[in-house]
Amino acid sequence: MLVCRGVRGATTVEADTRAEILAATKELLTAMIEANGIEENDVASVFFTTTADVVSEYPALAARQLGWKDAALLCSHEMAVPRGLAKCIRILVHWNTSKSIKEIKHVYLNGAETLRPDRALDQLQKDLAEQ
Repeated sequence: MLVCRGVRGATTVEADTRAEILAATKELLTAMIEANGIEENDVASVFFTTTADVVSEYPALAARQLGWKDAALLCSHEMAVPRGLAKCIRILVHWNTSKSIKEIKHVYLNGAETLRPDRALDQLQKDLAEQ
């Protein structure tokens, strides 16, 4: 049975440039796709957010450049929390899948691991166990 699951991911950029935003977003979205076996036909929608210091390009353009032509995409800014991670791009994929919630692999790259240290530790332990 298919259910809609959320797949989270986050990354950061060194500078607020179009090239960096697109490269970082492509890297993150590709990692999320590969980690979970996501196919565009099963995606209900994707929500991209950036911190207020990332404004030079819409991160959703990276999904279009990866070939996602039909998925509903939306960009927005995160809340401006004073202790928040700077220059951060977040992705939430709403994915129709038969996987259980425990099987979903969330991806945090380039310093964004600090947002979810519990997830980063879980992934590190899994990676070490597979070696």
